[in-house]
Amino acid sequence: MAEFRRLFDVLDYQLKKFPLEDALCRKQVDGGWVKYSTEATKQVVDKLSIGLLAAGIKKDDKIAIISGNRPEWNFLDLALLQIGAVNVPIYPTITPKEYRFIFNDAEIKMCFVENEELYKKVKEIEADVESLIAIYSINDLSGVKNWKQLVEAGEGKSVDEVRAISDTVDPMDLATIIYTSGTTGTPKGVMLSHNNIAANVRSVCATLPLEAGNKNLSFLPLCHIFERTVIYTYMYSGCRVYYCDQLDKVADFLKEVGPHYFSTVPRLLEKVFDKIMATGNALTGTKRKLFFWAMDLGQEWDYSNKGFVYNTKLALARKLIFSKWKEALGGNVLGIITGAAALQARLERVFNAAGIPVKQGYGMTETSPVLTISRFDESDARIGTVGRAIDGVEIKIDPKTKEICGRGPNIMMGYYKRPDATAEVIDSEGWMHTGDCGEFIDGKYLKITDRIKQLFKTSGGKYVAPGPIENKFAESTFIEQIMITGIDRKFVGALITPSVDALTTFCKEKNLDTSDLECMCSHAEVLQKFQEICDEYNVNFSKVEKVKRFKILPTEWTIEGGEMTPTMKPKKKFIREKYASEIEEIYDV
Repeated sequence: MAEFRRLFDVLDYQLKKFPLEDALCRKQVDGGWVKYSTEATKQVVDKLSIGLLAAGIKKDDKIAIISGNRPEWNFLDLALLQIGAVNVPIYPTITPKEYRFIFNDAEIKMCFVENEELYKKVKEIEADVESLIAIYSINDLSGVKNWKQLVEAGEGKSVDEVRAISDTVDPMDLATIIYTSGTTGTPKGVMLSHNNIAANVRSVCATLPLEAGNKNLSFLPLCHIFERTVIYTYMYSGCRVYYCDQLDKVADFLKEVGPHYFSTVPRLLEKVFDKIMATGNALTGTKRKLFFWAMDLGQEWDYSNKGFVYNTKLALARKLIFSKWKEALGGNVLGIITGAAALQARLERVFNAAGIPVKQGYGMTETSPVLTISRFDESDARIGTVGRAIDGVEIKIDPKTKEICGRGPNIMMGYYKRPDATAEVIDSEGWMHTGDCGEFIDGKYLKITDRIKQLFKTSGGKYVAPGPIENKFAESTFIEQIMITGIDRKFVGALITPSVDALTTFCKEKNLDTSDLECMCSHAEVLQKFQEICDEYNVNFSKVEKVKRFKILPTEWTIEGGEMTPTMKPKKKFIREKYASEIEEIYDV
């Protein structure tokens, strides 16, 4: 039996243990699916490795992949790794300026881009990158080298050289450099070895109830370590992977594919929940009463057994109401893994009550990424926590700062060319300082309380942790996104982007003009409604933490607009700069 010690070993492992006919799948423009078997994937990867060697790629060369989710991403990844090259995945949405920095910092030798738009971005900085020798496209582009040419170069050639090189690749060798999304400044290159990620995959597999043959949907960006490790985990478990390359099409793909599992971020689950609530609010009579009866029941759900009466009611709610949720997710869903940000406790309760297990994971790029996971065994999980440490990982909390620290085989090799930055986060005993504050529930279940760097002081010298306030306010169906303000200010304020659906429904009920979002945000009745929301949620916080004033923004924060990272986390520094005048209005009293 093949062992999984280096990342590219996963393909041999799957081939020998549970070969699949639809190992990696991508939907075509005409609606059909391109499905690659494990055997076909192996053949493409080997030919591609031969072609890369012929093109001059050597062990330790840095190669960039800039593409959405598709099997070709995996082909390139595995082909590079088995000849000892280093995969440097880059977000498609970043600016040419950021490309220029990463390409030069990593000394990128070859680049693969998905489409013409990305090709133009890279061409714009090509002259500034001395190390870059070639740009290949994945889609067919006129006058541009195509990745298939490298596969064709490997046709009929012996794989002996590839095997000889792969035998020299050590599990401790550098496999990938992943540049952080730069929410606080210049991106840093996180160096992860084969062993870092492979150890994480093995531990995650021991935790999740994945079974060979499960069909799983993937739509989070593969250039982020979260989804990339998820895919290795699926492959190692013998699961079939179906890719969705458009976030706005996820609902359609869920219905068509009918996955057993998928990973997501809380932001997308919040959007799903808001749509469900909008549907419920539109109901009338008995249907409306049943809907909100089920919702109230869902908010009472907990991992502990609540007894015969509650369980009987829940069974009825699942049959009458919640079954429709499962149908919307394809009808087969056995579990959803969420990470990258905190999941609201009310969402965790209601989805699990609906018979749709939603489990939180916690970690960071620097930890490959998983440190903890909430278990599927309901006797070994707690609401509002990110579960307990996976096998091989230790978690401790600094008694003075409350910072969460992790240690294990998944901790990064360090930041590329930045030993100074590495020393700031990994101490002499090997503990990775995460920058997150936390506490243990029942002695072992980790609860994240905030980011250390996001704690701020008001002008009165009082400390405020914005995370809990933002998470609580985001429970409102009227609030799409929120960012707490108040650094060196007299009081806490908030920038709010409204839910368009909830706001439109409200305005129609009040016979207000709904011609555009800016107009709706300016209505006195709308401002009063948001004040009532603030008053409702402020009761959960101390005097200094209460949101005194707010500003409603007639827009949504997006990745394209620069306000959000590719994993849907707000870039707070960028938002503060972009909306500086709006923040001043909050404090202009």
